[in-house]
Amino acid sequence: MVFKAEIDVMPLKELLDPKGKAVAGSMHNLSLDAIKDVRIGKHIQLHIEAANAAEAKKIAEEACKKLLANPIMESYTLTIHEA
Repeated sequence: MVFKAEIDVMPLKELLDPKGKAVAGSMHNLSLDAIKDVRIGKHIQLHIEAANAAEAKKIAEEACKKLLANPIMESYTLTIHEA
């Protein structure tokens, strides 16, 4: 069975987000003053062949921990859906 993992990786809240700060400054320059803060991360989709959703989640967690997210600087959220 094929599952789709949806992963959102974001910089930790405690750390400066230079991309987000640059975009926030541009929002101000465009008179979009209601936008007070911007955080920029990445969205990743994986298609995983696994026997069940629990196994697919385990595989996706391993990919996040080993490659997709740097735990020193980033956090991630993960959801699994049938593809």
